[in-house]
Amino acid sequence: MSPKIAAAPISWGVCEVPGWGHVLDAKTVLGEMAGLGVLATELGPPEYLPTDPAELRELLGGYGLSMIGGFLAVPLHTGAQSTVDEAERTARLLAATGAEVLVLAAATGLDGYDDRPELTDEEWATLVATAGRIRDIAAAHGLRAVLHPHVGTHVENAEEVDRFLADSDLELCLDTGHLLIGGTDPVELARKYADRIGHMHLKDVRADLADRVRDGELGYAKAVGQGMYVPLGDGDVDIAGIVAFLRGAGYDGWWVLEQDTALQVGDAEAAGRPVRDTERSLQYLGKQFD
Repeated sequence: MSPKIAAAPISWGVCEVPGWGHVLDAKTVLGEMAGLGVLATELGPPEYLPTDPAELRELLGGYGLSMIGGFLAVPLHTGAQSTVDEAERTARLLAATGAEVLVLAAATGLDGYDDRPELTDEEWATLVATAGRIRDIAAAHGLRAVLHPHVGTHVENAEEVDRFLADSDLELCLDTGHLLIGGTDPVELARKYADRIGHMHLKDVRADLADRVRDGELGYAKAVGQGMYVPLGDGDVDIAGIVAFLRGAGYDGWWVLEQDTALQVGDAEAAGRPVRDTERSLQYLGKQFD
């Protein structure tokens, strides 16, 4: 069976963080995905792609792309109705395009991913309960909700992943890059929770920059701008090891190529990097399935 490989707009520098960088238009991004032979994508930031289901289906169809899911970073720990409402809107749109998964991250409520206030036990309990509410909303739309450990959110490191999985029945989106930056060996985590992995984001990162982010010496966005993310096989994540283990464990979900990128206006060299890097990652991943 051929692996289910998808891409995501963040690999083209399309991010929800204010001031992240130059945002390419959707037709350019989708066209370049299609040109690489990619057949599926995630949604990208809120309102980057059309919010009208018919318009979105028509846009994707023009490039031969299907929608598999979407990333939603919202402050779960507040229990605010606005968080639940946003999840409802996102789930409804994803379901209308035939998607399968809602990828949830426990945002701090602050802009960006550089600061991470500590939670009280009460806020943690609210986070878990809100994730459960969103799980039920997703299920009502025929989607699976998964929790994405992510740098600069309230579920980032191994201790927090352990705690969340003990307190919640949601599956994980295992993001190899964010886990390593947060100080967790993604292969070790996969072995520990093989039966709880519901979605995959494949990234490779430079450990030297990841260490500086983890130690608080360098902000996440600045590290991305300095090239923390590299094509699969060029960094310090054991991509081959994790693919081999999960294939052996029976994982049959999507493998999403997601390489956080920030582009600057007028940088001609950087403008072609998303295509070059994604193509190299596709080639590397393809070899793991030979």
